[in-house]
Amino acid sequence: MSGLTYETVAAFAQQGGTIYFGLIFMGGLAYALWPRNKEAFRRLAQLPLEDDDHV
Repeated sequence: MSGLTYETVAAFAQQGGTIYFGLIFMGGLAYALWPRNKEAFRRLAQLPLEDDDHV
């Protein structure tokens, strides 16, 4: 037998998935907190509160 059991593959997939999604989360967090994006996010946060009577 090759040594690749269901438990081995499942454990590898769980660990790999955790690392993958952790890296994606950290990348998104870094993007959201990057100082260069602060003004754009502040402006977009106020967008729903603007008055749309000029339409």
